[in-house]
Amino acid sequence: MFIGHMAPAFAARAITSEAPRLGTLFLAAQLVDIAFFVFVLGGIEHLRMVPGITAMNPLDLYDYPLTHSLLGTAAWALGFGLLVAIVLRNAVAATWAALVVLSHWVLDWVSHRPDLTLAGSGEKFGLGLWNYPLAAMTVELALFGLAFWWWLRRTKGPSLPPVILAVVMVAMQAFNWFGPEPQSADPAFLLLGLFAFAVMIGLAYWVGSTRWHRDEVGLGVASRPI
Repeated sequence: MFIGHMAPAFAARAITSEAPRLGTLFLAAQLVDIAFFVFVLGGIEHLRMVPGITAMNPLDLYDYPLTHSLLGTAAWALGFGLLVAIVLRNAVAATWAALVVLSHWVLDWVSHRPDLTLAGSGEKFGLGLWNYPLAAMTVELALFGLAFWWWLRRTKGPSLPPVILAVVMVAMQAFNWFGPEPQSADPAFLLLGLFAFAVMIGLAYWVGSTRWHRDEVGLGVASRPI
């Protein structure tokens, strides 16, 4: 799952004005994947390409206990939530940020083949939606589309920035689905992934700065720094 991971970020910002800004929530949504790609570059965690391992992509995610076990994801969620709490001095914002980080494991559990663990070893979990391309595409686009629409309805601001964000995200997703299949998990592949995350997060910070929640009024509109 790629842009579908951003659905909880849109939803959190739609639900309450106390959630962090959209860019921070995008960072939360992809935090463990960013850490994973960095860890693979550093030789700490590992993946390889095995053509045909799932119908949609060749990723064999065989060693990522620090970022993608449920315990590991929960630790990242706790750490990110504490950081948000320190910066914003707002327990509600911190809780939403942590929940968005934690949502990553749940969505991976739906899409991945059984390669996720609870604590880094033992039984592996995954419903394998990636083996059903039409269903996987439908679910991903539905999650993204519904959350994006809900966020638009619950925020105010110019229309063009959200349109640009949506077009870029859907274009990236289309490349992920229909572009050339990666041949190896080399640094070029990993750096391209990190670049894609950075583009989406940067755009989300920009778009978030142009919109405010319908519950925010007066000075509250521009009061939150992240």
